[in-house]
Amino acid sequence: MKRKASLKRKTKETDIEIEINLDGKGNYNIETPVGFLNHMLELFSKFAKFDLKIKAKGDIEVDTHHTVEDIGICLGSVINKALLDKKGIKRFGFSSAPMDEVLVNVSLDISGRPFLVFNVPIIKGREGSFEIEDAREFLRGFVNHLGLTLHINLVYGENLHHVLEAVFKGLGLALKEAVKIEGKKLPSTKGKID
Repeated sequence: MKRKASLKRKTKETDIEIEINLDGKGNYNIETPVGFLNHMLELFSKFAKFDLKIKAKGDIEVDTHHTVEDIGICLGSVINKALLDKKGIKRFGFSSAPMDEVLVNVSLDISGRPFLVFNVPIIKGREGSFEIEDAREFLRGFVNHLGLTLHINLVYGENLHHVLEAVFKGLGLALKEAVKIEGKKLPSTKGKID
C-alpha cells in the first residue's frame, strides 16, 4: 500500500500542484511566491518525514492571503487522499516543539471532524513579514480539508519567526506520529472516521 497522492487546483486567484508521500524521508521541493511559507513547509516536510513537492502561483499583487490559504487547502486535501481508508493509522499525534526561547505544544486527531484551536496571540513582526493571521488562515484551510482536529498552544515566547517555526515543526512531528501504521483496523469505535 503506497500512501502517495497528488492534486492540482486552479482558480482565478491561484494555480497549485502538489504531491506527497506519507512514507517518505522528508525530501521536499517547495516553490511558492511566499518565501517564508516555503521555509515553513520545508520544516513541516522534514520533521513529518513526508516527501513533499509544491509548485504554486498566486495573485500576490493583491496580497499573499489567497495563495497561503489555498496551499493550506491543497495540503490538507492531498494528505487526506494519501491516507486512503485510514485503516491502521495511530490517528492521534502530539508534540512539544521548542525553538530557542519559544515553546509550542501541538495535539491533533485525524478525526474527520475539522476543528482548529490556535492559541497564539498576535505578534508583530517586521513590515511585510508572514504574520500570525497568515498562519491561522493556512491552518484553517488545512484542517478543513484534511478533516483534522488541531490544537496549537503557544506556551511562551515572543519572537514571531521562532513561534512560527515551532508551530510548523510541531505540526510535522505530531502528524508523523498520527499517520503511523499500527495495525489493520480503523482506529474508531463507531467503525468510521467522519
